[in-house]
Order: sequence, then C-alpha cells, then structure tokens
Amino acid sequence: MKSEAIELVRGSGNVFRDLGHASPDVEQLKAILAAEIIKMLDRKELTVRAAHAQTGIAAADFSRIRNADLARFTLDRLVSIINRLGSRIEVQVKVRTLEPYSQAAAGD
Repeated sequence: MKSEAIELVRGSGNVFRDLGHASPDVEQLKAILAAEIIKMLDRKELTVRAAHAQTGIAAADFSRIRNADLARFTLDRLVSIINRLGSRIEVQVKVRTLEPYSQAAAGD
C-alpha cells in the first residue's frame, strides 16, 4: 500500500452546490421534502397504489419520489403531497450572503 497523502476537502453542506448544479438550494430542499414523503409512506406502510388511493396523487409520482427522480416536481407540489398525506410543513428560513464558491471557502 502506498503512503500517499490524502487531501481532505470539506463540502459546503449542500452536495448539489458541491457538484456545481444550477439551483443547488432548490434541489436540496426538494430532496429533503422527498425524504420526508418517503418516511411518511414507510411509517404508514403505504404502497404507491395505496398512497394514490389516499391522496389522489398518481402512483407513478410516488414511484418517482421513491426513486429520487424529482425533476418533474416543484417545491409547491411536494409540499402539497405532504399535506395530502396528513402532515404540515414548518420552514425556518435563514438568508445569508455567500462568497463566491471556492475550495478555500468550502473549508471555512
């Protein structure tokens, strides 16, 4: 085994930003909401068809959420799905000015 030095690079806290996506904050929030929907389905032991019957949302949409295929979903739609599953969203917003992203800023 070689004794090469491993460079440690700290992420920004948002994997979508680290990967250079165009709308990283929106994508991260979509992922968080989708994860909550999946948790709700699992807790209630709902199949995608049962979730469709309960909410009127297409079973294919629940399959897309389970597969993290979120491109077709808006934040509003994901919140609406959570509401139809019987829960409410509480959001806390913190706005801060960001420096242009760089490897040096990621380590701070």
